[in-house]
Amino acid sequence: MPDPSPVFGEDKPRGKTILRHIAHHLVSLFGALFILGFAAIIVAVAYLAKIAPTTPSVAALLAARTAEPSILLSASGTQLATFSRGQQERVTLDRISPYVVQALIATEDHRFYAHRGVDFSRTLSAVVHTLQGDQQGGSTITQQLVRNMFPEEIGRSRTIDRKLREIITALKIEQAYTKEQILETYLNTVPFLYNVVGIEMAARTYYDKPAAELDALESATLIGMLKGTSYYNPIINPDRALKRRNVVLSQMVKRNVLSAAQFDAMRDQPLQVKLTRQPDPLGVAPHFAAYVRRFLIEWADQHDYNLYTDGLVVESTIDDRLQDAAAEAVARQSQVLQNIADVEWGQSAERVASHAPSTYASLRKRIEPFKHFWHARRDLLDTFIRETPEYRTALARGHKDAAALARLKASPRFMARLREAKTRLEAGFVAVEPFSGEIKAWVGSRDFDVDQFDHVAQAERQPGSTFKPLVYGAALEQGLSPERAYVDRTLEFRAPDGSLWRPTDMSGASGRLMSMREGLIYSKNTITAQVMQDAGIPSIITLARAAGIKQSRLDPVPSLALGTSAVTLLEMVTSYATIAQVGEYRKPVFIKRIKDRDGNVLADFHTEGTQAMSEDTAVELIDMMRGVIKRGTGTLVRERFGIVADIAGKTGTTQNNTDGWFILMHPNLVAGAWVGFNDSRVTMRSDYWGQGGHNAALLVGDFFRDMLKHKLIDTKAKFPQPKRPPPLIVAAPPEDAVGTGVAASSGDSGADDPAPLDTAALPPGYGVVTTRDGSTTLVIGPGGIEAVRRRDEQSPSDALGNFLSKLGRGGAGGQALPESGTPVR
Repeated sequence: MPDPSPVFGEDKPRGKTILRHIAHHLVSLFGALFILGFAAIIVAVAYLAKIAPTTPSVAALLAARTAEPSILLSASGTQLATFSRGQQERVTLDRISPYVVQALIATEDHRFYAHRGVDFSRTLSAVVHTLQGDQQGGSTITQQLVRNMFPEEIGRSRTIDRKLREIITALKIEQAYTKEQILETYLNTVPFLYNVVGIEMAARTYYDKPAAELDALESATLIGMLKGTSYYNPIINPDRALKRRNVVLSQMVKRNVLSAAQFDAMRDQPLQVKLTRQPDPLGVAPHFAAYVRRFLIEWADQHDYNLYTDGLVVESTIDDRLQDAAAEAVARQSQVLQNIADVEWGQSAERVASHAPSTYASLRKRIEPFKHFWHARRDLLDTFIRETPEYRTALARGHKDAAALARLKASPRFMARLREAKTRLEAGFVAVEPFSGEIKAWVGSRDFDVDQFDHVAQAERQPGSTFKPLVYGAALEQGLSPERAYVDRTLEFRAPDGSLWRPTDMSGASGRLMSMREGLIYSKNTITAQVMQDAGIPSIITLARAAGIKQSRLDPVPSLALGTSAVTLLEMVTSYATIAQVGEYRKPVFIKRIKDRDGNVLADFHTEGTQAMSEDTAVELIDMMRGVIKRGTGTLVRERFGIVADIAGKTGTTQNNTDGWFILMHPNLVAGAWVGFNDSRVTMRSDYWGQGGHNAALLVGDFFRDMLKHKLIDTKAKFPQPKRPPPLIVAAPPEDAVGTGVAASSGDSGADDPAPLDTAALPPGYGVVTTRDGSTTLVIGPGGIEAVRRRDEQSPSDALGNFLSKLGRGGAGGQALPESGTPVR
């Protein structure tokens, strides 16, 4: 029988088969892996080939490394502003302390000189640590530079795509530039908070010294911020910054830059940082520069330039001397008006302490500013508090209204800041050259550091009576004569919404005749309303738009005639420049030309004139506005500042003395000012100092006095005169008797003398003159001597009596007098 014991040799073929199967599978596996790896390499190469062209080019690298901010120049070439992404001053590597470079390399990239842009071993190590929960950065200085130079193209998101783009660009940089150039560019482009970019401005901001003078401790502090500028801010977080500084110092010891003994001596030293704000890059005309910057950003985008890096040279229209004079006038006179407001609201009495502004400086020292205002307006104080972010934050945290108010009122610092902000008087000023449209001076507020809001081009405020010349201009355009007579009476006008509007004047209605000319000279609302009715609101709006009010809304309501639609100061001064340029509108010009960094002209700017009103209308209107300065509401500018020149203008005051305006025209220059408070619920208290002819006129008068004194404008320049002789007014009528004739007679009146003349019947523009012996009386009007009476002519039908009777019945020049229920006396 067969032997049942196993035969081991018979299993050998089966073992070999298993080994062959394993080998086969391994070969298949490695083949598959090889294929997959090869495919992955192909995909990776293809992906890299796809994204490589989209990374910054060598030309872009050069442009970024040589980036220069654009600059704004005045008309004479003085630098007004620098347009950059932050306050920055580029310096060469030899002007940077060696400690800065040593600290940077020791802390951020100790193999900087060994790699070619990417430290792959450090990157792999960072990945491993990060996967283990210990997040680390593996970027080299070159890779960090890529992120700083190309924040939009590369970004900072944690994605593979972004990392690959960063690596490719870093390799490009290393191929194009030396290590020293890379270090220099990095240190000039790294941000340090407070709108500061680069090591030079950082050294000045935190240590008030240039980068070349930084010692090891200071260098370590600034380099330590790079890990997180806000987190390691030495001003806000000094403890964190100190610890981080010491980490940097320890790294310098580790890399043999400092000795252990030096580290031991340094690590307990205080930071000794002190925030030193650098001069504002917007210069002496900051609001103007900010306005120009907004335009330039749009222009640069349209023409494929970068305002912050392409080194554009922008030549503006600002005149250095006029800008300085404007800034000084605004600062000086605004403080005068602030003193007046402080004193008037600081005491309970409503009387005007003085008509001399200088008196208030001494009174200001003896009172608590706005004490009476806050006492009398406690409800308004609560309203102001409820409008603050601090109040809204308190409510969001669960506080009730009463608790939030009480908490904020209990904070002396908060209340002082609120009261100061609400009671700070503000101002705006702008000057325009009428024949070119060029802006020569621009002051947007009293202090840009305190108030960046621009009261020239941003603030829209009611212009009050400064709008009236446009009303009278529209009437003149329709053929109405400046001598057209109206009755000074109160009328009612129905608005489109059915409401009634009843314009009045502070002095009341006299019931007497007044001409259009005197209505403008004395800023009579009652007369202006009637002129508006004759001219028509659509015509007024059309002229206002053509003259320069292009953006602000003009409501088609009767009260528009008195300036109730809010406009900007720039629009109003532009409109007056149109009048001064005998009716020719020119769009305001603030830039003359733009050049590239090599001096090539990229763009020229000028404006073409368009006729907004006829020359005859403009000349008549200028002549009427001369009267405002000679004998009307604008006389202060001549009396107080002694301005002797051919000037015309208009004052403006809004309801409750909220806004004060004054615009003055000279043939060579038109300048205007607005005065008021940012919150219209705070106003000037007295009617005297609340008038534009007494507040805003101070700023403009101060400015023009300096212009004429230093002969910056031609004192002999003249506006054109009307083609007809101007009417003679023998004497300016008193304020309470506007529109009456004026008799100048002497000698005794006998029983045989003719009946006394009713001179009140004379319309504006006519005067009565009597000879010294009383024998002859003349009526003088626009055409010269209109009528004569001699003492021996006692007939009741004498020429003078008939003439006066005719005037009383029919008005001057055959014009019918306005209908009125009140007899004309």
